[in-house]
Amino acid sequence: MFRRTFRRTLLTSTAALTLLLPFATACGGDAEAGSSSSSDLSSVTLAVGATGWKNEEAVLQFAHLDDTPYKVKWSLFQSGDQQLQAIRAGALDLASSSEIPPLFAAADGSPNFKVVAVQRGTTLNQEVVVRKGSKVTDIAGLKGKKVGYVQNTTAHYFLYELLKQAGLKWTDIDAKPLLPGDGLAALNGGGIDAFASYGTSVVTAHQQGAVAVGSGKDILSGNFLWSARDSVLKSPAQRAAAADLIARITKAYAYIRDGREHEFAEVVAKATHQPVAQAEKDFRDAQAQRPTQARTVGADTIASQQNVADVFTELGALKGKLDVKSFWSRALDTDLEKAL
Repeated sequence: MFRRTFRRTLLTSTAALTLLLPFATACGGDAEAGSSSSSDLSSVTLAVGATGWKNEEAVLQFAHLDDTPYKVKWSLFQSGDQQLQAIRAGALDLASSSEIPPLFAAADGSPNFKVVAVQRGTTLNQEVVVRKGSKVTDIAGLKGKKVGYVQNTTAHYFLYELLKQAGLKWTDIDAKPLLPGDGLAALNGGGIDAFASYGTSVVTAHQQGAVAVGSGKDILSGNFLWSARDSVLKSPAQRAAAADLIARITKAYAYIRDGREHEFAEVVAKATHQPVAQAEKDFRDAQAQRPTQARTVGADTIASQQNVADVFTELGALKGKLDVKSFWSRALDTDLEKAL
């Protein structure tokens, strides 16, 4: 059985998630705000998840798009898997993740959420890393080694695919499911030989001397999913608020790409403790590879996640074939198209 941990990151409380239940295009200066009326949405509060550091919240603040006509309560998690667990527990209204976490959250056949939108994003900084000086220089060298990975996430998926490409099976490694912070500590302490992770944890690993031996850059689709609790979809006001928030994030990234990369890199560097020049390069590289922007549900995005689900069934992580279209919904399409 996969671990079901509800630990928060170091930046948040370690209390159980159940305690959370009470829970753009630039125009001269500020980016253009969403179109929804505050009189319609003033009573709405959305509990929204973020992974790694609160980059979505920071992006909105930087672009002056955080003045929403509804309230947003952001909560920080170490993985998208934890966000989906929070949705299942009723602690979040809106979760952002890769294609993988919703698969496991829906695997019992009774999900209380739907995937309602797709955010296209970068697949950079999705890597298998080893300590500086390690004798492991490629994925084939992981045979018989202790390899950490962030379970039920992109790291789980691209590690499995990289092993297959190298002619190895999952059982050829001693796989250790670990959260990003725990994985970095285990890698640096010698508890594991390699670690498959993503985002800030990979950036930090490189700062600490780690070296990449494999990448998920060309394996992952770049589809990152917005999942909404069913109760959100039953409320016109909450649907409109969710669509507006997703659209604002797209507009905020466009605002930054319009010549403000260096200024935003200063914000990122402060949060992630890396040099501003490196933060700026990472942001520019990420946006050059695939600009961050939302889109509505499409047959292609559902098919992409189905392919991923089939891989996890092959791996044995999912028991039997999962029909992913059963937990996708176009309920947000109209509102999102208007907001974008």
